[in-house]
Amino acid sequence: MTGPDTDTGPTAGAEAARGIDLPSEAIRTLVRWAGMFFFAGMVSLGAHVAIPIEPFGVPFTLQTLAVVLAALCLGPRYGLGSMALYIAMGIVGVPLFAEGEAGLGVILGQSGGYVLGFAACQPVITSIVKRRDGSIRGWGAMIAAVVVGHLVIFAIGVPWLYFVRLSDDAARVTFEEAVRGGLVPFLPGMVVKAVIAVWIGRVAAPLASRQIW
Repeated sequence: MTGPDTDTGPTAGAEAARGIDLPSEAIRTLVRWAGMFFFAGMVSLGAHVAIPIEPFGVPFTLQTLAVVLAALCLGPRYGLGSMALYIAMGIVGVPLFAEGEAGLGVILGQSGGYVLGFAACQPVITSIVKRRDGSIRGWGAMIAAVVVGHLVIFAIGVPWLYFVRLSDDAARVTFEEAVRGGLVPFLPGMVVKAVIAVWIGRVAAPLASRQIW
């Protein structure tokens, strides 16, 4: 494994990607907007694979794979834009949230912090993988970025879950219980999704950082 500041041995796909140039700024803008709608849609599709996890019923979904890839493929601004688009459409009533739910009540409910974390993690992920000169760091940084991105989601989601349930006497839990129910059961799935995101991102990010970010 290489360290965060090394970039030895990138894949053949990443090398080939560096040689691709979009022909004009207008095409880049079109690709950016298409990318925002694409990843908002992918997060929505990931929400439909929803398995409620006991004891709180917070669903396990495939969303965070698309969330992390949005950052790596669109960069901090457009990745954030794609997640803002997803959240806004869900709030106004489009059934994009987990289990086909929609509305502001989802954001204000026990799962809302995780959804807001989708947006918050975007600049964090890109800041880890991108050097000052605009190039992409190596495997170590890519792994760190994907893992930290997931942890940002949980760092917002778990306290949010705790405070929402704290306001309901019938559903009140301790913070330790919120961690056990809102974080621990999701860690194995996080590892699997992180591995997939690292391999895709290692190929996609070098091209995307030059052409889209």
